[in-house]
Amino acid sequence: MAEATHATTQNWRWLPAIGTPKYYLLLGCVAIFLLGPLGGVTAAYMNFSLGFFVGGQVLAGILGSAVTYGYGADGKHGANYMQTMAASVAGMSGMCVLIQAMVWLGIAPPPDWQLSLFFMCIGMFGCGIGMLYTPILVDQMRLTYPSGLAVANILRALTDLRLLKQSIGKLGTGTLVGLLGGVAAENVKAFGAVGLSTSTLGAGMIVGARIGVPAIVVACIGDAMTPYLVEIGWLDKGAPFRKIFFIIALGTIMGAAAVDITLILFKAVKQFSARQQAEQATTQDWSHTNRTRLIAWTVFWAVALYSVATGFLGLPGTYVAVAMALALVFVLINGISTGISDSNPISSAFVVTVFVLAALGLKDPGVALLCAAILLVSTSAGVDMQQDRSTGWRLQTNRTIQFRYQVIGIVMGAIMTVAFARVFMSAYPVLAIDTFTNQGVAGAEKWQSAMTFKFVGAIRGIVHPKPFVMTALQIGLAIGLLTEILRKLIKNNARYQAWVKSGKVAYGADFLLDAVVLPSPYASSFGGFVDFNTSLWFGMGGILSSYATTLQEEAAQGAAAQAEDADVPEDMSTNSLLGGGLIAGDSLAALGLGVYGLFRTLAG
Repeated sequence: MAEATHATTQNWRWLPAIGTPKYYLLLGCVAIFLLGPLGGVTAAYMNFSLGFFVGGQVLAGILGSAVTYGYGADGKHGANYMQTMAASVAGMSGMCVLIQAMVWLGIAPPPDWQLSLFFMCIGMFGCGIGMLYTPILVDQMRLTYPSGLAVANILRALTDLRLLKQSIGKLGTGTLVGLLGGVAAENVKAFGAVGLSTSTLGAGMIVGARIGVPAIVVACIGDAMTPYLVEIGWLDKGAPFRKIFFIIALGTIMGAAAVDITLILFKAVKQFSARQQAEQATTQDWSHTNRTRLIAWTVFWAVALYSVATGFLGLPGTYVAVAMALALVFVLINGISTGISDSNPISSAFVVTVFVLAALGLKDPGVALLCAAILLVSTSAGVDMQQDRSTGWRLQTNRTIQFRYQVIGIVMGAIMTVAFARVFMSAYPVLAIDTFTNQGVAGAEKWQSAMTFKFVGAIRGIVHPKPFVMTALQIGLAIGLLTEILRKLIKNNARYQAWVKSGKVAYGADFLLDAVVLPSPYASSFGGFVDFNTSLWFGMGGILSSYATTLQEEAAQGAAAQAEDADVPEDMSTNSLLGGGLIAGDSLAALGLGVYGLFRTLAG
């Protein structure tokens, strides 16, 4: 689909007109040769040094807006295309730790071109799955996707002078605090000790207390249960509760998703008609995709992935097929998790895949690593696809064009994944030393490689499988299933809904039900994926946001204030702008610290 030109809103006449080939070429070149590599080096550095990386969407959105500012308000779509492509490059680049894991395990990596081809096929397959789930997660469930909301707000504010005037103070304040907090967390021991994360605080501010508080509740439960879990052998002494709680958390999401997806599919079948499809095509042309072609795309790349995995890499077809089937499940589960809490548990999907394959009889570490890589890369690319579509939904950006930019970014990212692994591991030989079994290696303190550590630990565990892992998954599944059924029965009851509106006491009781007694599994699962401090920051953000909203609702709003905000989109609230600014500031801090650390180490 081609975009219409908008010459009347263009500020800088020397720029190529919107919708022309030169316009799309400009966006692509900036994204793939400038924004993508910046995000890629940041992701690679953070994954090698810490074991996690900040998504590239927010960072690319800020930088991309600088390029498209000359197009006026319509520049937000071009900036969205660029951040989509650049984030794909960055996300794929962060997967370079898979090659480090191969070295740690003593596995001879395949030729670089085969690895790049393998990663590209996984990324394309993941994008197809992610796009297929978009109508459910973005259009039907209307999940928040905090970083996607932050990007949408940034693009709207930085490309529209009217919105910029009304939001710059809030967005700028949040960004400054996020930037200072990100730098402080890395350089001030006091802040680092409490696990300060301004991006996590910002995500909590965007989603509110009903989503944030359950994470604290689960973290408290996990912390209290740690001695018991050690006693029954589910945890090693001194290990954090999340080493087993993340399995339970995955199960709760799976149980809740089973209920919701069943209801959504039932509703879709009930309401399906040719007339409704025709109306949707007329009113929402920007969101239209050719579903037949999309299914064909996914099938094609599934066949390509299977062929490359079994043909070039020599992986057993059965295990490859199981990994691909699990990808269909986890792109949905991780997408829901990201949509609710801004947390994409890609390493959890990797570890669960290793456990499942081990339960099926797999003992070969190399096969386990490469098959589980299918889950790691596909959940990263597929959920990025969904998050970018959530941004596009708010901006009404053409989905077909956005999809094309994303898959081009996947190709570049697959190449850079291998390139960054070679560059970093050549520049820093300590990265090739297995610190999982070799403690106290000189220089290793600068390179924690926590994600690689987790991968290697899980794969080495297949020699001695742990049956309780599947038990934990089943417990989580039962909890999620029962909780979501009860929530649906209570929340959809007309008498209960009327009671909640009867006064502050009833409203408070409903809040306790949502946040403590019977929280949504999608929200509470966050507390199982991360450490205690991270859950605390996320919950604090939600509490601050909800409290501020309450004060705003109680305060008298004059006619002038109402007129000022009349044309502002609903999701550009004070909390979302401040929260998005915190995420943006933390992303800028990560970029600055990553580039500075890389050059400082090279100079030393």
